[in-house]
Amino acid sequence: MVNAVRQGLELECEAIQVFTRNQRQWTPKPLADEQVREFREEGESAGYLVDAVSHASYLINLCALDDAILEKSRIAFEDEIRRCGTLGIPYLCIHPGSHLKAGEEAGLVGIAESLKLALKATKGVKVTVLLENTAGQGTNLGYRFEHLGELLRLVKSKRLGVCIDTCHMFAAGYDLRTKKAYEASMTELDDVVGVEQVRAFHLNDSKFECGKKRDRHENIGEGEIGKTGFKLLVNDDRFASLPGLLETPGGPEGYANNLRTLRRMRNK
Repeated sequence: MVNAVRQGLELECEAIQVFTRNQRQWTPKPLADEQVREFREEGESAGYLVDAVSHASYLINLCALDDAILEKSRIAFEDEIRRCGTLGIPYLCIHPGSHLKAGEEAGLVGIAESLKLALKATKGVKVTVLLENTAGQGTNLGYRFEHLGELLRLVKSKRLGVCIDTCHMFAAGYDLRTKKAYEASMTELDDVVGVEQVRAFHLNDSKFECGKKRDRHENIGEGEIGKTGFKLLVNDDRFASLPGLLETPGGPEGYANNLRTLRRMRNK
């Protein structure tokens, strides 16, 4: 865990996103005391624990139709929240879920129920769950702002917010390529979800055109979104205090290049 902090410092990151467990296993190893101590000490020293984000396991489906998978998902989700609490990570980002042809309405009701159960079971844990918007592939929910707004309405918890992924947003049909398109998309986000509900961004360009519902990340300014949308976003006063997290190709070298690109866009 502490390597995430150290790599963040090497890249001069202002915020970090981590995984707190093996993403390919339902039952991960428990966090060792020394692991927790190192992460908390170095994370606090670096200033990362103010708005660090953990990404939940992709195995989790909060509206799974199979009872066994749903139970595993709920147990894993609760464990993710508790691990964040132990490590001092304030935000846990999760894809809402896939309705698996049960229908969007049924899926949203199922996700809301899973969220309520987990938040109740972890009452007192200082972790806010962030619902991430999706690209709309398959039966994944969360690709429309209405889905996110409905989940916030159904759950009604101060421990629930939203993380906006720019690639997913674009893939779902919300254009960001021009100032006019950016303002229209952000106005819709505000009207349906509320910009005050947004706590973090995933900053990713898109390999595919707007509305294609294809989740393929590209380096900043090299994809179909282009530089204008990101320039507008990093200079948007409404989001100035929020963490922006890269999930772009190329590993550490790619991150370094993308960070330089984003920093050059600021206040220009």
